[in-house]
Amino acid sequence: MTGLPNRALLLDRLTQTLARAEREQQPSAVLFLDLDRFKAINDSLGHAVGDELLRQAAERLRTAIRKEDTVARIGGDEFVILMAEIGDAENAAGIASKVLAALRVPFVIEEHELSVSASCGIAISPADGTEAPVLLQRADTALYQCKADGGGGYRLFDRDIDRRAHARLQLEQGLRRAIELGEFLLHYQAQIDLASGTVTGAEALVRWQHPEGRLVPPGEFIPLAENMGYIGAIGEWVLREACTEALRWPPALRVSVNVSARQLTQLDFTATAREILEETGLPPGRLEIEITESALMSDPARAIATLEEMQELGIQIAMDDFGTGYSSLGQLKRLPLQRLKIDKSFVQDVPEDPNEVVIVEAILGLARQLKRSVVAEGVETESQLAFLRERGCDEAQGYLIAKPVPAAEFRALLSGSTMPLLK
Repeated sequence: MTGLPNRALLLDRLTQTLARAEREQQPSAVLFLDLDRFKAINDSLGHAVGDELLRQAAERLRTAIRKEDTVARIGGDEFVILMAEIGDAENAAGIASKVLAALRVPFVIEEHELSVSASCGIAISPADGTEAPVLLQRADTALYQCKADGGGGYRLFDRDIDRRAHARLQLEQGLRRAIELGEFLLHYQAQIDLASGTVTGAEALVRWQHPEGRLVPPGEFIPLAENMGYIGAIGEWVLREACTEALRWPPALRVSVNVSARQLTQLDFTATAREILEETGLPPGRLEIEITESALMSDPARAIATLEEMQELGIQIAMDDFGTGYSSLGQLKRLPLQRLKIDKSFVQDVPEDPNEVVIVEAILGLARQLKRSVVAEGVETESQLAFLRERGCDEAQGYLIAKPVPAAEFRALLSGSTMPLLK
């Protein structure tokens, strides 16, 4: 379609180039590129527009490189540039910058003006490899890191990138096994009423019990699970396990479960929640779903519709990490929320930092006006606790109150056998 060499021809030329480079002691470079946002354009405007975009991109790549270089299309929106006798990494980076600049100029296709950036990974022989498959793989690894860093630029391969890629691959393989073998467990962190000091509920926090013995925190594997399409399965397990456990607590206590953006916009999420509540017998009012402001950004209409469905079931809803996202006040007013959770980043420096004091007081005032209760996260000192009580904050959680603990330890805490509740 583009008139460019394919993967087979590229590998043949790359093998010849590397053999010549080894004889002449001249470095060669491989630039691995793909177009950012190409799938969105293809899906929204159709394959005819997508194909024409690829043709025009290919022509720009031809004109941006030297005559002696090779540009190939190896699949989809992926292109590879082979450069012999490149000199050094600085020269390769300079050509990459020129190529990326050429692709940033808007494309005009069927009266559409399309802005498409690209990301690029660079590997150089002999430092990064002397065999064609190895050099391509390492350029691809550098490209992946570039996209993970936000895309729209280039990254040179280095050993740290390779180690991170290898670690990620191991994590991916381990995560698949963890889902198959059920290696997850929940810890629960108590939330207390600041006026009485009694426990009002707990937040369920998923952990991965890795076979090597360590507990992997959610920050390490939840983003990966989302990218791999596993978040639905993990999220359903967490919801069912938390509801089952909450039935062992006093009937006034609620359990809070974090829900990702991807879960929130799944068409069957409300049905899944309803099914789990019916299956476990937990009253809907004892379940709280925690969402973040960023979870509303990908598909606000779908997310809000799901929240309204959940509210109709009687499920409570809290906005987690409040103050760190981008919700407008108008949107906040429309959301069916019962609680706002003040992010721990605002709590950690009160009452010493006057700026943080102002922010926390503003959130508390806003919540009162909107008739929402407030939970402060990350409470770790007596002075923080006293400040929040004085300002009328409703609830709190944090290490001062209780660390996240396994289910049996949390039940022991409720019975008063492991630590006194704060008064």
